[in-house]
Amino acid sequence: MRVAIASDHAGLRLKQEIAMFLTAQGIHYHDFGTYAPDAVDYPDFALPVAEAVARGEFDRGIIVCGTGIGVSI
Repeated sequence: MRVAIASDHAGLRLKQEIAMFLTAQGIHYHDFGTYAPDAVDYPDFALPVAEAVARGEFDRGIIVCGTGIGVSI
């Protein structure tokens, strides 16, 4: 299983927890960002994950934002 993950600034802590869980489970993942708590726009990180999954580079994508509404759109 290959997983692409990303978040905006509001979802950074949860994304880090997800990364630790994936590592503990032995699941390969790639973190598309963000990597700092500075304010960012979620589409800048959601789009690369969605495109990578659509191209078949990853089996699943997990994207986290402050509310979950923006990235679900």
